[in-house]
Amino acid sequence: MAQYTRIEVATIMKETGMVPLFYHSDIALGKKVLQACYDGGARLMEFTARGDFAFEVFSALNKFAIKELPGMVLGVGSITDAAAASLYMQIGANFIVTPSLREDIAIACNRRKVLWSPGCGSLTEINNAEELGCEIVKLFPGSTYGPSFVKAIKGPQPWTSIMPTGGVTTEVANLKAWFDAGVTCVGLGSQLISKEILNNEDFVGLENTVRETLGSIIKLRN
Repeated sequence: MAQYTRIEVATIMKETGMVPLFYHSDIALGKKVLQACYDGGARLMEFTARGDFAFEVFSALNKFAIKELPGMVLGVGSITDAAAASLYMQIGANFIVTPSLREDIAIACNRRKVLWSPGCGSLTEINNAEELGCEIVKLFPGSTYGPSFVKAIKGPQPWTSIMPTGGVTTEVANLKAWFDAGVTCVGLGSQLISKEILNNEDFVGLENTVRETLGSIIKLRN
């Protein structure tokens, strides 16, 4: 069962401005990644459930976060159907992220008042998601649309909250372009938690990168 309501999760997304994305089949390594992100100031993590038995890994990481990392909010990404969403909510997912807009997932998550963020790529999809109760829309893939798309959407719909994923980097110029356009937060995967960091197990470096990126976001918003 989720530890946080959808409103609480949406608030944390807005306050921190960043959602790290991560997947690895090794539970021990995953715990170290979680710890490093947490120590760097992150309070959200999207576990991109793309591997076999990924639910077992997520379950272990979520138990670790609940016990050892107070205030760390774990959710699950790459969810493509309501059955998978229900499974992950059963083992404590605090939010569900999808690559596309699916009404069946919206219904399953709304039933439990769990935040869901669907991948959208048009104003019509965004409107449909919001009509289904979406708090924060995922712009995916962000690299295809860019900050100018966000700015165009925010013109007629300033109430729309957008989280681009893909095409976001830790570079200040890149972050500035997105936040100047009006995004609520950004999703950062391999640009933040790179294969190099994982292969070298450079968790101190990851912690520093997370801290610096969050610091950049704070400065850009002020």
